[in-house]
Amino acid sequence: MSQTVLIVCGAAVGAGAALLAGELLPSAPRLGPALRRLDPPAPRPGQQSDIRRTSPLGGAWAGRLAERMPGRLPRADLDLLAQSTEQFVTNKVALALLGLLVPLVPAIGWVLMGLSVPLFLPAIAGVLLAPVLWFVPDWAVKSEAAKARTEFAHAAAAWMDLVATRMASNVAADQALEDAARIGQGWAFARIQEALLRARTEKSSPWQALDDLGVQLNLQVLTDVADIMRLSSDDGASVYDTLRNRAKSLTGELLTAEAARANADSEKLHTPAALLAVIAMIAMAFPAVLNIFSI
Repeated sequence: MSQTVLIVCGAAVGAGAALLAGELLPSAPRLGPALRRLDPPAPRPGQQSDIRRTSPLGGAWAGRLAERMPGRLPRADLDLLAQSTEQFVTNKVALALLGLLVPLVPAIGWVLMGLSVPLFLPAIAGVLLAPVLWFVPDWAVKSEAAKARTEFAHAAAAWMDLVATRMASNVAADQALEDAARIGQGWAFARIQEALLRARTEKSSPWQALDDLGVQLNLQVLTDVADIMRLSSDDGASVYDTLRNRAKSLTGELLTAEAARANADSEKLHTPAALLAVIAMIAMAFPAVLNIFSI
């Protein structure tokens, strides 16, 4: 029994080491993805971006697995976080394999100590732990994307104020968008600058580029700005007040959400205090209760 466990564990460790070594060794880049990275195609409305930022651990096998995986990948969240689908799939597979192999570690220790361990115990534990760890990257990406969208909303509120200020100085709408995006700093302004630069290069309207980026990254605030600026282009209307009101309402929404989050965190702080009070009361009452039962 012990020899069988050692053989199985050794084979699993060897296979994992071989797989890890194969992924870490540098390989020749493929011509197609390299050319797409140098000259990425512009995403069309409603279409997700195909730009993939490959990582050292990401390989062709991860891309093929991503295409064959059941269910939908969170491509909008991955694009927002600048994470490739290959890296996302690699993380899922690595964590699932870790969940399968982790129960073998104490089993190997017990076997080395001379204890008899049934094979089905680590197998059942691995089968139960692997699906849980498989979904950990999904939960992490969803949480990080929610934080990134909140951060982008803060940047978009300041950006709309800057655009309105530039348009109040009789600057054209497209020029006001670019000037305001260049003033700001951070990754949110960088993504806006990229969209506007792409629009200028392709001789397309900047509000259409913003609308496409909003659809691609699931950012409603960008589609709102695109709709407002489109009014300025189509009807020649003054959108100064509209931009300022939208920025003000967005700031109010963000402040309300922050206040609600702070209140929720404050409520959570009451739980440890109440638990300590209950433990203290139990500790004080325990000797009296013990004396009653001892009489």
